[in-house]
Amino acid sequence: MHKPHVTVAAIVKKQNEFLLVKERDKFTKQICYNQPAGHLEKNETLAQAASRELLEETGLALEPIGFLGVYNLHADNAVHYLRFCFLFEAPNNIKTPIPIDSDIISANWHTLEQIKSLPLRSPLVLKCVEDSLSKKALRLDTIYDD
Repeated sequence: MHKPHVTVAAIVKKQNEFLLVKERDKFTKQICYNQPAGHLEKNETLAQAASRELLEETGLALEPIGFLGVYNLHADNAVHYLRFCFLFEAPNNIKTPIPIDSDIISANWHTLEQIKSLPLRSPLVLKCVEDSLSKKALRLDTIYDD
């Protein structure tokens, strides 16, 4: 049976900027940029996973305000990812992000134009940012959690 990797991503907006983490890709070993993101863990909802990844990778404790969508990626590393993307809104006076996860080099705010020029972890990084600007996020209860 085929088992894709279930991942979550946090699209965090503050005015006209988006929060990205700088990290070293585990497969290519290159420095790249990504949304705070990671795998779903046992006994957590998708929204909880997105908030947890955001906290671990940036030190920011925020709750999602919407669900952006599901993204299907067959990556160059031969892994199939199902990415569940959540939208977060950061207050203007939010503290500077300080990563807790040692795999994260830094976390910084970037404009859309800056993001377009960065080495991105996958095409989904830019796609999710652009979708957050052009699509209306769905309500969190779109996803049923028992």
